[in-house]
Amino acid sequence: MRRWEIRGLRSKRVRVFDPAQVTAFGAPEVDPESVGLGRDDVESIWSAVVDFYKTGFHPALGLCIRRRGEVILDRTIGHARGNSPDDPEGTPLIPATPDTLFNFFSGSKAVTAMLIHLLAQREQLHVDEPVATFIPEFARNRKHRITIRDLLTHRAGIPDVPPEVVDVDLLQEPQRILELIYEVEPTYRPGTVPAYHAVISGFIFAELIKRISGLGIREFLHEEISEPLSMSHFNYGVPEARLDEVAIDACTGPKLIWPMKDIFEKALGVSVEELIAISNDPRFRMGIVPSANLIATSDDICRFFELLVAGGVYDDNRIFTESTVRGATAPQTPGRVDRTLLMPLSYSMGFMLGTEPVGLYGIRCGKAFGHVGLSNILAWADPERDISVAFLNSGKPFVAVETYHWLNIVRLISARIPRDGHRF
Repeated sequence: MRRWEIRGLRSKRVRVFDPAQVTAFGAPEVDPESVGLGRDDVESIWSAVVDFYKTGFHPALGLCIRRRGEVILDRTIGHARGNSPDDPEGTPLIPATPDTLFNFFSGSKAVTAMLIHLLAQREQLHVDEPVATFIPEFARNRKHRITIRDLLTHRAGIPDVPPEVVDVDLLQEPQRILELIYEVEPTYRPGTVPAYHAVISGFIFAELIKRISGLGIREFLHEEISEPLSMSHFNYGVPEARLDEVAIDACTGPKLIWPMKDIFEKALGVSVEELIAISNDPRFRMGIVPSANLIATSDDICRFFELLVAGGVYDDNRIFTESTVRGATAPQTPGRVDRTLLMPLSYSMGFMLGTEPVGLYGIRCGKAFGHVGLSNILAWADPERDISVAFLNSGKPFVAVETYHWLNIVRLISARIPRDGHRF
């Protein structure tokens, strides 16, 4: 046991390889000087990623950063498959590359939210309308006043997940999942307090999109965003033929104990170990879980946030208006304590916001917006620095002391890249 591990809690780790041998480069990286940076700025950030890899908590890590619309870093390190703590000796090792697909987990909520904002942009809904206007069945058990805005800001009062909803066998029967959600009773008075909705809202948003557009959420996302932005794969789940392209998620770090264990299980309805097993199940990976299984490369997710930091346009393809992006990222619950996660969080209608002087996205990042994903996944846009970032991984430590390396990576990005203006 390493001396900094919590006494009595043995950390599960993966094998660590020579970083130079397991690093892969993706899109051509521009000369940093062309976007106002030095080569040492970029390499110091990557060096911190290498240090994080050396902790043994992540089989694979992927990082893509754009600055002023240009790729300054697109790399992976580690193995997509074959190096989980419980893999038997002799399991074939499959290196991670920038083409490796990762699950964005809870970061999927930001993508799903923007699909709702796209419908609002087209005046097919208004965020202050009750959900029951479009889905009358949702009104059961005192949910008739819950608005779309309430769901987007985690204030709908229905954060708890019915255990049956996380049954992977149900993913092929979305109507049964919806029926379970229709029967849920509010825990808090709708519209009052933020309490993180880990799963439920995504299924409701998917049904909204279907009833308004006539398309399933997977088809809607592909037609409206993934295809216009020429993404490799950016959607909920993957087809069976691409299952082997998705990095295997690994349960690493110390075993969760109270209070983190209780907080986690209340939010998601299952233990960490059960959730990781579910996340690797082909039924989950091929299913549609709009709050938790958007699967993509680091570049694809970075590209999505680049679309937003540029005011809704990417490579001359306008998807969102500037006012739509501003509305989606405007503060709604500044600094209020989330009743599920038991910590202060600032939400917009779909994003977790940066705060001053220190926050999720580093130092002096009060205008940044993005989302976390299980457990050290983080993607965001920072208009003041004109950057979009996707930092993905396949290891799932929660309370390991060495995760300070993750904080250091985020800190370095904010420290090394100056605030020098907005594009819109």
